[in-house]
Amino acid sequence: MEKMVHLPSQDMKKKRKNSKKIVVILLIIIFGFMLGFSLTMIVNYFEDNRENREIQKITSNAITVTPNENEKYKVDFKTLKKQNPDTVAYLKVNNTNIEYIVVKGKDNEYYLSHNFNKRSNVSGWIFADYHNKFDGTDKNIIIYGHNTQDGSMFGTLKNTLNEEWYKNEKNHKIMLVTNEGLSYYEVFSVYTIETEEYYIKTEFSSDEEFETFIKRLKFRSDHPYEVNVSKLDKILTLSSCTIDGTKRVVLHAKLINSNKS
Repeated sequence: MEKMVHLPSQDMKKKRKNSKKIVVILLIIIFGFMLGFSLTMIVNYFEDNRENREIQKITSNAITVTPNENEKYKVDFKTLKKQNPDTVAYLKVNNTNIEYIVVKGKDNEYYLSHNFNKRSNVSGWIFADYHNKFDGTDKNIIIYGHNTQDGSMFGTLKNTLNEEWYKNEKNHKIMLVTNEGLSYYEVFSVYTIETEEYYIKTEFSSDEEFETFIKRLKFRSDHPYEVNVSKLDKILTLSSCTIDGTKRVVLHAKLINSNKS
């Protein structure tokens, strides 16, 4: 007895054909949406960076430099605070693009996504830990910034990891200007770590605790900085993420010279 073969009907063929068309159309719509979203994000990214560059130019007008053997920086905090009351400092790191007005919010989240003008911005702004007081009593001033691909914000903090940067001793002095005056900090440790938070500490219960803290920071360093740091010192910490966001680039420097206003 012959086995009967059931061929698909015309209706079934049409249904399958229509189903394939629907799948193709859906894929085109999804791809179009993803492409449109990606283009929008790219445009917004470049627009945000353009805006931040303009802000940096404007805020730089509030900074006066006396060109001589020992450059003197004077910052018009009164004018800057009119633009943004959160202004607390001006930071400059040699042989990087880091020359920014520093702000301090009510938490450590706001300025991750807002710029100096308090507008939503993917690159955020350079900001200090909200626990810091900036009254001359801080044992560890911590300043954060995004690692951007265009080198803005803390995008060039990673330069400090390079052998070339390390070998130039002029790079080891970091300038920070606050209402208290102009201060210089000398680098004693630079490294990359996992997303740990042990170094994000602004207050210490005792001199001994601070001394133990310092030893740990020095031990981490990628380069052997010959800088003595004691429990009596005050330090500055700069922190950013790596470009993939999986690690942190961290720099520590101790206060070596402070000129009160």
